[in-house]
Amino acid sequence: MEIVFTGGGTGGHIFPIVAIVREMRKIYDRQDLKMFYIGPKDDYSLDLLNEENIVIKRILAGKLRRYFSWQTLIDIFKVPIGILQAFFYLFFLAPDVIVSKGGYGSFPVVIVGRILHIPIILHESDFSPGLASRKTSKWTAEIFTSFPNTEFFPKKKIINVGNAIRQNILNGSQKAAQSIFGLMADKPLILIIGGSQGSQKINDTILSILPEMLQNFEIIHQTGQKNFSQVKNESNSILSPSLRKYYHPFPFLNEKEYQNALAACAMVIARAGAGTIFEIAANKKASILIPLPHSAQNHQIKNAYAYGKTGACQVIEQENLKPHFFLEKLKYLFSRPQDIEAMALNAEKFSRPRAAEMISSYVLEYLSPPQK
Repeated sequence: MEIVFTGGGTGGHIFPIVAIVREMRKIYDRQDLKMFYIGPKDDYSLDLLNEENIVIKRILAGKLRRYFSWQTLIDIFKVPIGILQAFFYLFFLAPDVIVSKGGYGSFPVVIVGRILHIPIILHESDFSPGLASRKTSKWTAEIFTSFPNTEFFPKKKIINVGNAIRQNILNGSQKAAQSIFGLMADKPLILIIGGSQGSQKINDTILSILPEMLQNFEIIHQTGQKNFSQVKNESNSILSPSLRKYYHPFPFLNEKEYQNALAACAMVIARAGAGTIFEIAANKKASILIPLPHSAQNHQIKNAYAYGKTGACQVIEQENLKPHFFLEKLKYLFSRPQDIEAMALNAEKFSRPRAAEMISSYVLEYLSPPQK
């Protein structure tokens, strides 16, 4: 039994693949299960897949843009080369199924899968599918969606299961977090994450009001690798020793750090990638979402407002992210613990923590021969 996974190459595409792979191995522990990933080069994502012992095949992939960009001129040549590479790999691997997470990196693989008559199963994380998912969805056997009423796809073809999250993310504890981060634990803890690469805008906003924030809150802050030194140096220069102990900046939170930070915090401040939203929800946490502006199909803004309709979060668009307005918003929310509790309850109602298990069971059942 051979399964090929493919996706765009970012953490938002790779983490769900990791979650599905782990669940498949729990359900199907025989030695004949072989799993591969075919997609574009991305060292961070490929490191995650290597840790799961997935065989990786790299291909070139170009973004399918609907607007002019000089990068498009380069990507025009990447797409046909990627298709030829994908054809070579798929022809000789002859997998039983392709599981696509969408994104531009999946396009060559799904195109070739269609040509070679390999069944294709799509899982779409976002409320508004990307262009690659829209273009290739008509060739899929099934479409799994994360959000109810996902745009574009015909309802008769979709199965709404939620976004596949790693089950380990649910296993954190406040005690472990105190040990890992050296928490003082005498103020409400806020976890700030700007995506796997961090967020310059969120970082700058936090730094501009950091001393005032730390008067009321303790903070774990994932800054992003490239921004960490600047954030660390600036925070050291503006914070007194009495406040510095309440601020815990990290370039990136690994899985163990992340799961325990989620368990210990009272609120999460984050971008609005689908993976982040469903991880917050599964951990039953109140949140403030600051969607990335100008994301493809405005998918983060649509994700944020679709989640916000449940009452599980508040949405602040980036253009409205004014430092002291933001600080007063936090103070107001924490002055009303009943509102925080209601947001957490609504997050739990929205969450779909068994999505990876459901997708894995479906794929394995799809590939199993019928019982006589």
